[in-house]
Amino acid sequence: MTDTPANDGTRDATPVARPSSPTAETAAETAADGATTPTGATPTWSTPESTGPDAALSPDTATPLVDDPALTENSVTVDANKHTLAENVMGVVTGVFIASFGLFLLKESGSVSGGTAGLALLVSYATGLSFGLLFLLVNVPFFALALWKKGVGFTLRTVMTVAMVSAFSYLHPVALGIDQLNPVYGTLGGNLLVGVGLLILFRHGASLGGINILALILQEKVGWRAGYVQMVIDVAIVLFSLTVVSPWVVLVSAAGAVVLNLVLALNHKQGRYLGRT
Repeated sequence: MTDTPANDGTRDATPVARPSSPTAETAAETAADGATTPTGATPTWSTPESTGPDAALSPDTATPLVDDPALTENSVTVDANKHTLAENVMGVVTGVFIASFGLFLLKESGSVSGGTAGLALLVSYATGLSFGLLFLLVNVPFFALALWKKGVGFTLRTVMTVAMVSAFSYLHPVALGIDQLNPVYGTLGGNLLVGVGLLILFRHGASLGGINILALILQEKVGWRAGYVQMVIDVAIVLFSLTVVSPWVVLVSAAGAVVLNLVLALNHKQGRYLGRT
C-alpha cells in the first residue's frame, strides 16, 4: 500500500491553467467601453451619442458625418452649431444678394413668381410702379404675423432683409445692364437663385417675409414642409397672373416656381441643419 502524503497546506505541483472569467472590474469596463475589438480587426469609431448604422464617423475627428440631431446634438457640438454674429450678418447679406439678383432676372424676363415678390411683380407690371417700393409695402401686414409667432429677433431680421431686397432692386439695374435675356433662362435661373437665397436666409433665422413667414410657421406648428406649403400658394398666385401676362409667360413661370420650391423642399427639413442664431 502506498501512503498518501499528508496535506501540510502547501502544494508543490505546477498549477494547471484554467479559463479565466472576467472580474467585476473587467465587466464594468467592458460595459462602459462597448463591444471589444477582435485582434487584428479594424477599430470601429463610435460614441454613445453616435451609434446606429448611419452614424459614420471620421477617424480624425470622431464626429458624426451624418447631420442629424440624434447623432450630432451633444455637448461637444452644441456650441459649434450656434451661429456667431459675423456668420449671421454674412449669411443674411449673402442670402439677400442672391435672392434679389434672382428677382432681378425674373423682372428682366417679364415673368412672375409666387409669394409677396410675385404679387409685387404683378402689381408692378400692371401699374408701372417700382418693384422695390411695392415689395416693401406688400410685406408690411406680414411683419405683424412674424412678430406674433416668431418673436422680435426674427421680425427685425425679416424687416431688414425685405428692406435690403428693395434697395438691391434699385442697384442691380444700375450696376448690370442686360440688353438681351432669354425669358426661359431668366425665369428658371432667377427662381433657382431665389430658392438658394431663401435657403440661406432660413438657416440664419430670417426670411423675405410674406408667404415665407406663413410657410415656416406651418412647418413648425403643423409639421408641413415649408417648401410644399409655399409651392401650393405660389402656384395659385402664378395662375392668377393670367389676368396680367400671357399664358406662355405663366407656363414658364409655373415651371420656375416648381424649381424654387423644390430647392426648399429638398433642402430645408427640420433637424437637417443645426445652425442656430
